[in-house]
Amino acid sequence: MTSEVSLVADIGGTHVRFALVSEDGVVRPETYRCADYPGPAEAAKAYLAEHSGGTAPVRGAFAVASVLGNDRVELTNSPWAFSVEETSRDLGLARLEMINDFTAIALAVPHLEPDHLMTIGGGTARDRHTIAVLGPGTGLGVSALVPCGSSWYPLEAEGGHVTMAAANAREAAILEWLRQRFDHVSAERLLSGQGLVNLYQALSALSGHQAVYSTPDVITSHGLDGSCPICRETVETFFAMLGTVAGNLALTVGALGGVYLAGGILPRMAQQFRRSGFRARFEAHGRFQPYLAAVPTSLIVHPLPAFVGLAALVRSGDKS
Repeated sequence: MTSEVSLVADIGGTHVRFALVSEDGVVRPETYRCADYPGPAEAAKAYLAEHSGGTAPVRGAFAVASVLGNDRVELTNSPWAFSVEETSRDLGLARLEMINDFTAIALAVPHLEPDHLMTIGGGTARDRHTIAVLGPGTGLGVSALVPCGSSWYPLEAEGGHVTMAAANAREAAILEWLRQRFDHVSAERLLSGQGLVNLYQALSALSGHQAVYSTPDVITSHGLDGSCPICRETVETFFAMLGTVAGNLALTVGALGGVYLAGGILPRMAQQFRRSGFRARFEAHGRFQPYLAAVPTSLIVHPLPAFVGLAALVRSGDKS
């Protein structure tokens, strides 16, 4: 890599994280509150004023939790809406690329070290086969990497919005209860931060109890320590249903290169997730249980995987 510096950003609903990519790798990561700035250009200027050391970046790559397709970007869980071209011009960048946040995480996978991963189960990944990536956070992100010659091509997908399927009668009852509230019960309605709340409310109603908790952190805390039986069932069901979706994704894209889980929720309860029913449910797909039993699943525990993917993108010059 040349001495040129690139600006990378991971833009979420509440926070935006910036870093610089230089010949030394990803350096000077910092986090800012989105609410403190009218848009990403202003936040980036504040970051660069404090951390660029007077070196102006020539290129940028931003990961955003949004559907992309034209110059206008509207974040799913943030009031920020902006033009890519105007942002690039405001920051003096020769080029600014905008990709989905889980596309950035997918691009990171080939560059992660073994200590950035926690093995959840399965066999050995097949070299140069499709890799699947998904994870619950504010939403449910989904992507995949397809081998393309000596490189990888990332899929920009919206798989979190597939229709959620039930694996047993209890889950069917949960979905039926949620259908009374939502016209479409997607996987994200259950497998996300708000999804934990939706799941807890459904289980409370089905168990004949009043729902008394309203935030995912409190629900998972009481579920993991066992102090609330409904919260415990919520967390267990969350892990199991995630296994269903991950197994479906692996079958859909042929992820013999492995399934990688990320997002803001799972790393905070990594050991409980490892011991959960996720892996059994991942494999529980009838005649294709042997196929899925051979597919390894891993939890990404790197603190900033999107930056790893963005760094790979700015170094490659394209998405391949």
